[in-house]
Amino acid sequence: MDALKNGVDVLFILLGAIMVLAMHSGFAFLELGTVRYKNQVNALVKILVDFAVSTIAYFFVGYLIAYGTGFLGSADKLIERSGYELVKFFFLLTFAAAIPAIVSGGIAERARFIPQLCASFLMVALVYPLFEGIAWNGRFGIQDAIKSAFGENFHDFAGSVVVHAVGGWIGLMAVVFLGARKGRYTKDGRVTAHPPSSIPFLALGSWILAVGWFGFNVMSAQEVGKISGLVAVNSLMAMVGGTLAATLAGRNDPGFAYNGPLAGLVAVCAGSDVMHPVGALAVGAVAGILFVRMFTLTQNRLRVDDVLGVWPLHGLCGAWGGIACGIFGQKALGGLGGVSLMAQLTGTLLGVGIAVAGGIAVYGILKPFMGLRLNDEQEFNGADLSIHRISATPERDAGF
Repeated sequence: MDALKNGVDVLFILLGAIMVLAMHSGFAFLELGTVRYKNQVNALVKILVDFAVSTIAYFFVGYLIAYGTGFLGSADKLIERSGYELVKFFFLLTFAAAIPAIVSGGIAERARFIPQLCASFLMVALVYPLFEGIAWNGRFGIQDAIKSAFGENFHDFAGSVVVHAVGGWIGLMAVVFLGARKGRYTKDGRVTAHPPSSIPFLALGSWILAVGWFGFNVMSAQEVGKISGLVAVNSLMAMVGGTLAATLAGRNDPGFAYNGPLAGLVAVCAGSDVMHPVGALAVGAVAGILFVRMFTLTQNRLRVDDVLGVWPLHGLCGAWGGIACGIFGQKALGGLGGVSLMAQLTGTLLGVGIAVAGGIAVYGILKPFMGLRLNDEQEFNGADLSIHRISATPERDAGF
């Protein structure tokens, strides 16, 4: 029976890893559809190669920092319990690799390729696992201190803060270090629009992410015996709330409509196992409105050229999800309890602080030594031709 249980758990978490791995194609198509035609190939290549770099960084360094154990021992030890620990690494890797995928959308169309791969390695090897270990493995005694002060641990079931807020705030630091795309903001105060190249590809990316998210959230139980249908329904309700709220707040703009479900899903990750479905609906709706309002504010008023809006979508909605868990997880609001608003606020602020400090350190080190962005001519020609020497539509460009 133990062998059967171990085998079932391995299959369960393997399916979760595959679903979250598939989400990375969603990141790719979401970015491909949002950037201009001359940067579409770069969007596809970045997500794939970033994932490869993330795997190396997490296997050799990041997982060790987060969980205090590595994979450099004998093969006999690695296949104990049907190789469960190895498959668990695969599952958690797909979460870690989401950090560079999130950042990629913010810095699109002007980032150099090799320096960004170096940044991805450092983020996944050092910055992300530091907070992952604190939140999900009780490392460094911080969870114990939070529980001693507020009566409960910081709770983040599937990564609103650990993955999304951390990725979004690192992304904001990257955008600040790179600066805006050429011509985006003029000296006379005008904002030049760079409309999405393909709404169908944008929508495809959003759909892939939304479907994969049910592996992201539900499979965060990591064992079949801990699976909860509540997580699935709460994810669904938050997705719906985010969709409707963003569509209404965004006045039917398809870019907002297809980012709305992602905003809701980002926000519900933390408390998806403790909220009532009505609470999840409200959390998703707030996230949808938050994304629309803050995307507009950052792009037009604050002049932060965050191409895909990764800071409002992941950074702010992720932080909202961490705090919302402490509100809607309370029994008074239909939740299961076992959460503390002050613990959630403390953990969320800690995650944001580590992300900001880590982003400043990574990009602050790389900028003077390697440079971060394409030169003016390369940016004008587009990352596809400048970096990969081919466009997404070579026949059309050649006049055939």
